[in-house]
Amino acid sequence: MKTIRHLLLLIPLIVAALATSGQAQQLSLAQISQYMNSFSTAQGEFTQINSDGTISTGTLLIKRPGRIRFQYNPPDRSLVLAGGGSVAVFDPQSDNNPERYPLSETPLKIILEQNVDFTRAGMVTGHGYDGTATTVTAQDPQHPEYGSIQLKFTGSPVELRQWIITDDAGQQTTVVLGDLAKNVAIGDINFNIQAATRDWQQ
Repeated sequence: MKTIRHLLLLIPLIVAALATSGQAQQLSLAQISQYMNSFSTAQGEFTQINSDGTISTGTLLIKRPGRIRFQYNPPDRSLVLAGGGSVAVFDPQSDNNPERYPLSETPLKIILEQNVDFTRAGMVTGHGYDGTATTVTAQDPQHPEYGSIQLKFTGSPVELRQWIITDDAGQQTTVVLGDLAKNVAIGDINFNIQAATRDWQQ
């Protein structure tokens, strides 16, 4: 009976220790910002789940500040790239290619800034931990109407695994990332909208 009483007394301490351990595994906003700023270029494979449930795959290139390229795998000929302050969408089903939008009006701007800072006032609207990954939801504090981006990170070491963009119409696009090769050489031509337009028209 004495042993049982001792175990019962220990239960609150064990629960508290587990809770503390779980909290310790949640990445802080400063840690996440530091991770994002630890590389200026990245390359890797991605799987995209579109708002209509369709799935696409391809290769992702990032070159901060302000540049990203989604090169979709065949038979999908789509291409999305950001450069020069614009986002260009090349859609094989459209007669108006590319469609262009200001990068500053998309949630992608948040992770493509020269200095990513999730501790900035009003930027983060959600920060949680599910036992496996830390999730951060962020928006432009000056223009929340532009939508939000929810990023999922794992720890030890810190890695960006997924993001979900919710646009100004409430539609969501999920991008699941493979392993990213960081600080690799990526040519600026990959983000040149004019060059991509010439290639598209050939």
